[in-house]
Amino acid sequence: MLVLNAIIVDDEEFARSSLYFLLQENCKNIHISGIAKSVSEARILLAENKIDLVFLDIAMPGENGFELIPAIVEHRAQVVFITAYDQYALRAIKANALDYLLKPIDIDELSATVDKAAKFIALNKFTAQQMASQLSNLAENMADRSEIRKLSLPNGQGGYTLVDFDEVINIEADSNYSIFYLAGKEKITVAKVLKDYEEILPENKFVRVHKSSIINLDYLKEYNSKNGLEVILKSGVKIAVSRRRASEFAEKVKTYTNFRSDK
Repeated sequence: MLVLNAIIVDDEEFARSSLYFLLQENCKNIHISGIAKSVSEARILLAENKIDLVFLDIAMPGENGFELIPAIVEHRAQVVFITAYDQYALRAIKANALDYLLKPIDIDELSATVDKAAKFIALNKFTAQQMASQLSNLAENMADRSEIRKLSLPNGQGGYTLVDFDEVINIEADSNYSIFYLAGKEKITVAKVLKDYEEILPENKFVRVHKSSIINLDYLKEYNSKNGLEVILKSGVKIAVSRRRASEFAEKVKTYTNFRSDK
């Protein structure tokens, strides 16, 4: 069994001790190398120990958890974010395909997250460069909370491809998979359902037109109702708009058009 050296970073004593207890009782492959109550203490632990995994609280006084990202990247550790509900932070973390746990921590979710981390580390699939790209993009998102701009997509080769939202033309559901069609690039198939990405994508330009389709309004060429409502993208692709989503689609197009005309 591969044992991972981990640290816990949280300013709340109860949260630190609770997570420590849960890990000790339920994750035998985790060795706690240290516990920090601040980002500055965590930097010291990272510098003095070979750390595989960091359990990192986001909301802390002084420096927040995201300010530890450069040190995590430097020491090639993997990170699991721990947070109470922050909608923007969660969207940013999900967009970058990073792991997180919500407080109060669920034992099953904790075990699943640790198992996933252990597999990545054991197979050496999570390279330092990939981690650096995802964490750096997350840090950029959190520095400017106005808009998330990029998405990390598993590329099927044990790594991730960083995709700008502006490159996404449309996304199609295929059972439990999502297929991303990109401008000037090959499509990417991801083992996640469409709803996972619907929650992340910017609402001002992406709209779900059908249970199996999301489109980027930047690539909308026209729409008509000759054979039932359908959209035609600049790529020439035609996509049906379901009846129950037609009014939402029309409202999104109106809002989008007004926004573009005001710029």
